[in-house]
Amino acid sequence: MAYLVTQPCLTEELWGSQTLQRLAKQLQYFNQLPKVNEEVEKDCCGIGSDFGVEVRSNQSCCVNWRERRAAVLICLFEGQEGELRVILTKRSMKLSSHPGDVALPGGKVEEGDADDSATALREAMEEIGLEPNLVQVVATLEPFISQHLLRVVPVVGLLASKGDFKPLLNIDEVDAIFDAPLEMFLKEDNHRWEEREWMGGKYILHLFDFKSEQGVFLIWGLTASILMHAASVIYKRSPCFKGHLPDFQQLQRSMHHILS
Repeated sequence: MAYLVTQPCLTEELWGSQTLQRLAKQLQYFNQLPKVNEEVEKDCCGIGSDFGVEVRSNQSCCVNWRERRAAVLICLFEGQEGELRVILTKRSMKLSSHPGDVALPGGKVEEGDADDSATALREAMEEIGLEPNLVQVVATLEPFISQHLLRVVPVVGLLASKGDFKPLLNIDEVDAIFDAPLEMFLKEDNHRWEEREWMGGKYILHLFDFKSEQGVFLIWGLTASILMHAASVIYKRSPCFKGHLPDFQQLQRSMHHILS
């Protein structure tokens, strides 16, 4: 599901591409569709709740989602062959958490952030020098819950002119920047999977191997799940690969229903 983000009038001057204009309109229409299986629970504890409700772990301790929020930017632009591409980073090896992992620009909400879009745009500016005025936010997708119980909101933004973006990496946070075709996350070509376990339940971990001029990258875990979902929404189809087990988000939802 996605939530409506107020937008200015869509013009060719603003978007610079008919492909991006169509995508913006598509996502705005998608935002207005009836929400399926949306549960806002105010007084119960459970795993996988998306709306600032407290969450119960196997030790029955509660976490307030409002204090554990983050946002990531799915920044899309049109490639040379008309394909949609997404900007990704390789986290610095200096970082204490997830060093060297591929990630979307983003991070935790700070006190001065007006909303999730502001968080994602601020973090992208700090990490890779992406000026907020170059990106037009068109939607936010449903939140994802990380294994460390962080509520992560994907923010979809469009970059009308890739040439206007002059990357400036924060070397304390980012080792490399690259882009990949969004549709890749629906195809088998670069996909593989591993079986993992969390809180007694088994799930499938999706991994994508990608080679570019900047190097060879492994896109996996939460980042892969977010991009699979975004690609499914935008291309209006499910990934062509099927698994015999749920993915991590599906496992969380199923455990939530069991425990609530």
